[in-house]
Amino acid sequence: MPNRDPPQRVAFERPLPAQMMAIDGTWQRPCTIKDISQDGATLLAEASIEGLALKEFFLLLSSTGLAYRRCQFEGVNGADILVSFLRPNDRCKKMTRDLEQFVR
Repeated sequence: MPNRDPPQRVAFERPLPAQMMAIDGTWQRPCTIKDISQDGATLLAEASIEGLALKEFFLLLSSTGLAYRRCQFEGVNGADILVSFLRPNDRCKKMTRDLEQFVR
């Protein structure tokens, strides 16, 4: 079995602006990306996330919604929101079509 190094994380000197959006488009919150890797990211929400269904959501990386990642909530560490990125599969392809409907 090959020895795999952990994914390299990139920390941003100035956090990058982004948006968190529900899979079904019912809510959206501004956030910033503090650090990111191939497998996940650390976010900082700019508004309250209390009461939101955070199990899975989209992280919109551009204002037009053309760059995004599907995320799974992993936990909270103080003000930081820890997420992992979900890999595309047949179920995700359907959700991607759903997202495209909301950003048009």
